[in-house]
Amino acid sequence: MQIVSEMLLPATGLAAGVTIGLAFGRLQEAALRRNQQRQEKNLLHSGWSLMPGSMTRVAMLLVALVLVQLVCPLLFTHYSQWWVSGGVVLGYGVMLWRQLRQRMAGLGR
Repeated sequence: MQIVSEMLLPATGLAAGVTIGLAFGRLQEAALRRNQQRQEKNLLHSGWSLMPGSMTRVAMLLVALVLVQLVCPLLFTHYSQWWVSGGVVLGYGVMLWRQLRQRMAGLGR
């Protein structure tokens, strides 16, 4: 039974982290699209209004990480927290990679 839990905890931690990373990436992507639309319509009046709400989104990411830590404390024992952190990096990295591919495809036209 211990072998199963040793394999299940890292996989669950990684899945939770990837889910959080992808959700945060989707939020950032949606905000980027909204801001690009605002820029096209000349609704940006100063440099301070480029990414409104970015601190709120970062705070939401931190709250999500804290909630996972409180709701699933087993994910944060025996170095499993590194699997959660790695999952967040992996999930957000996938979103950044997608954006990079789309930009590179757009530049090649």
